[in-house]
Amino acid sequence: MKRLLKILKYLAGTAILLLLLGVAFWPKPAAVDLARAGKGPLTITLDEEGKTRVRKRFVISAPVAGRVQRINLEPGDAVVRSQTAVAVFQPADPVLLDVRSRTEAEAGVKAAEAGLGRARAEREKAAAADRLAQSELVRMRSLYEDRIIAQQAFDSAESQAREAEEALRAAEFSVASAEHEVTMARARLLSVSREPGDLQQPVVIRAPITGVVLKRLRESESVVPAGEALLELGDPRQLEIVTDFLSTDAVRIHAGDPVRIERWGGEGTLRGRVRRIEPSGFMKISALGVEEQRVSVIIDFEDPFEAWKRLGDGYRVEVRVVVWQAKEVLKVPTSSLFRHGESWAVFTIESGRARLRTIEVGPRNGTEAQVIRGLAAGEVVIVHPSDTIRDGGRVKAREP
Repeated sequence: MKRLLKILKYLAGTAILLLLLGVAFWPKPAAVDLARAGKGPLTITLDEEGKTRVRKRFVISAPVAGRVQRINLEPGDAVVRSQTAVAVFQPADPVLLDVRSRTEAEAGVKAAEAGLGRARAEREKAAAADRLAQSELVRMRSLYEDRIIAQQAFDSAESQAREAEEALRAAEFSVASAEHEVTMARARLLSVSREPGDLQQPVVIRAPITGVVLKRLRESESVVPAGEALLELGDPRQLEIVTDFLSTDAVRIHAGDPVRIERWGGEGTLRGRVRRIEPSGFMKISALGVEEQRVSVIIDFEDPFEAWKRLGDGYRVEVRVVVWQAKEVLKVPTSSLFRHGESWAVFTIESGRARLRTIEVGPRNGTEAQVIRGLAAGEVVIVHPSDTIRDGGRVKAREP
């Protein structure tokens, strides 16, 4: 009997020891971060840095060789079209007066006047197109408010009205440029039409547009050759953004895509819209020394001038071009996705165990991805699954 009790005590101690060892070495549930699949809006953007620039720049140059007086205008000073004197110029004596020089100068004046007439005709054409587009927009807005037409039709009419307005503004700048060319051509004609030594009144060059001085390329009084650049003028209200995307991203961008303009120095996010994607690319060396093929994308502001009036020419901004968006899709964090063979997969949670689930994924951005099939709204998925997570393994939510 004593021997039997001793054996039983030995067996009981062994069992307790094995039990303790089993409890000590039993695999514990892996702590994981969890997220819930849900429905909501999803936006896919292409992000890049951009730079503002004045759309129409006017370079004031010397019409002929001569002496230009000191230019007192400074960058930022306002100028008024056909009123503000931006430079005063004294033509030099002609080196040789001949029939050829006079004929060339007269032909230059006639060509400049013809160009001015053509620019004015184009302005009238653009004005008529703008009036038609604006009236069509008013009509489409009324139909849209009465829910007779779809949102897409109204957006198309709004885009056409905006394009017509921009075309009219461009035509007005073309007229201003043509008028300036006429002034320069007449100044050249006056220069070759006088005899050496004749006294002549200085030629006053007036601003071809209403805007501001962007750059003063020459300040002091000096003798300059014909064609020497003196000033750059521009209208700060005609500001656009130019940015360059990788060519593989540029093919996903279309004219009319909405743009979010962020980190521009002011408060809030500005609205813009893609106007043009350049048809040719160029090579650019990245900061890491990698050759990249880039494409320039031109973006217009949609907010009124008062919202971004503190921006100027050559300012840095960050743009997000919206290439895809939806108001209500099933989505999960992109950090929960991983490759399983040729498909995408996630780990879901069922009764405290991880379950491998193969899913079909749609568009995705840096934080969220659309789930087309394979998952239901409300299911819990594991975020940042580690290599230790296995199908059927025990898991628990990580404590905050």
